[in-house]
Amino acid sequence: MCGPPVSDVVELFGRSGGGPSQRWKAIVQKQQCPFLGKRCYKVRKSDPETSIGTCTVLYGRGAEPIIICPTRLIERRQIFVDCLHLLTVHEPGNELHIVPEVTIPGGSVDYFLVSAKGRRVRDFVGIELQTLDTTGTVWPERQRLLKELRVPRGDSAETSNKSYGMNWKMTAKTILVQMHHKIQTFEHVNRKLVLVTQDKLLAYMTKEFSFSHLSNPPATGDSMHFHAYSIVEQPDHSYSLTLQSRLSTDTTGIAQCLGLNAESRVELDEIIKALTAKISAATLFTPI
Repeated sequence: MCGPPVSDVVELFGRSGGGPSQRWKAIVQKQQCPFLGKRCYKVRKSDPETSIGTCTVLYGRGAEPIIICPTRLIERRQIFVDCLHLLTVHEPGNELHIVPEVTIPGGSVDYFLVSAKGRRVRDFVGIELQTLDTTGTVWPERQRLLKELRVPRGDSAETSNKSYGMNWKMTAKTILVQMHHKIQTFEHVNRKLVLVTQDKLLAYMTKEFSFSHLSNPPATGDSMHFHAYSIVEQPDHSYSLTLQSRLSTDTTGIAQCLGLNAESRVELDEIIKALTAKISAATLFTPI
């Protein structure tokens, strides 16, 4: 690809649009996520047979790469390696397992890193992934990238002026509330929970919430850990993740991050949003 990029989408189906030469037509047709080893689960609402495939986009004044798909974080499975030290009961000879989507009191956890011996669980670490939620639509930017890569398209959305944004505030608030719910369970069983995110999102949290009391460098004994990764452009214009910073705290510390009554405010916002989407003339209460 020559010249400055036309599209803000920098990674599609796990590959950089400006990176090494790819067979893009075949990649788009197969719709495979290289990190999961199966079809990308991010599909169009209007066309469930079409995977969107957008991993990372340029955003903000500095046009910096922002990861918008949590699955992008499991590149090379490095995030699991970076949690090994939190398996405090793990012993040589034990098998390591990565178990996705486990429901616990307080909600569902994206992954568990498990130490087992003879199929018996000896130790575990919970790992939650969080990237930026977008507003609007990234589809026109995706189609612009395909046009730039000379891949046939089924529509002319690349000419659309519809745009997208980043939902910084709600993403940060919601994940902190979720962590506050879940960490109580992990703390009760004396295990660790890790929030894996991009450095840009953690920087926003640090600025907008009370984070000064968190341990830096992190304390292994803390139940809640933050692992923040930067996404770095390589000499061949592909992108790779690098662990940039770590913090830690406990249940009390997460509550302090949120501030007094912050949790109830966030949950109220979510309830109001859900109710607003559902009220209509059909739901109007009319006394008989």
